Amino acid sequence: MSKASTSTRSVLRVVQAIRTLEGEGFLVRRPFPIQGFMQFDPFLLLDELGPVALPPGEAKGAPDHPHRGFETVSYILEGRHEHQDSAGNAGELGPGDVQWMTAGAGVVHSEMPARDFVRTGGRMHGFQVWVNLPRRDKMMPPRYQEVPSARIPVASTLDGRVQVKVIAGESLGARAVIDTRTPIQYLHFTLAPGGRFEQPVPRDHNAFAYVFGGEGQFGPEGTRAVDGQAVLFANDADSVVMENTGDEPLQLLLLSGVPLKEPMVRYGPFVMNTQAEIIQAFEDYQSGRMGQIHR
Repeated sequence: MSKASTSTRSVLRVVQAIRTLEGEGFLVRRPFPIQGFMQFDPFLLLDELGPVALPPGEAKGAPDHPHRGFETVSYILEGRHEHQDSAGNAGELGPGDVQWMTAGAGVVHSEMPARDFVRTGGRMHGFQVWVNLPRRDKMMPPRYQEVPSARIPVASTLDGRVQVKVIAGESLGARAVIDTRTPIQYLHFTLAPGGRFEQPVPRDHNAFAYVFGGEGQFGPEGTRAVDGQAVLFANDADSVVMENTGDEPLQLLLLSGVPLKEPMVRYGPFVMNTQAEIIQAFEDYQSGRMGQIHR
């Protein structure tokens, strides 16, 4: 690895994603929450769906389920998904599209493969990230930000070896169109072989990278990470450095955010500050106060 600046963040650890089933039984890779690594404040979960080639009739999704107290961020690389919720929202996500759903006080939500995709089959690949909400926003009205791929800024280095898609935050002079409740960066990097990049990250952010293609080195110590591994950075500098040391493109998500440092009680689809608030969430859901999806 070429010599990195001493002002770049060191690597705390590398976490191997596990394989687990979600929803109706679709397979995901999950670097957290897992045993020994339950969260990375303010991030609660990262799931990678696929990439997988599905025959006709085999695509599965996540039928009606509630959320309260956090945000779900869906980013689709391949395939098509459709969603509906108890507030009457509905839509479809295709390759490159992003949905940033702030559940707030609560919604019942359905995320399923699009019906034409189920019929024909095809390749499916995407990500879902859960972002915790601060106490002040946990009971805010739900909101959606659905951004088609064409509206998500993309930037490249002058040599063309590094490309970034800016879902949240800023990189290479490109600024995201998505608004976040707390300061967050969500960047999709593609580095060609030999490509190297140093991304500014505010020192008060927690930051991690998730590799989902190729291999690379991270931090001034040149820590190696490969497909299916998350790299956790220390809060000891104002940037992170990455380099593609393989023969194939290095694909990774870089996420960072200001930790909330608030009490958290988490039970399934509800993430609140106290046990009493979790009990209230269950009561509100079971009594129908979060509504239901009308089809």
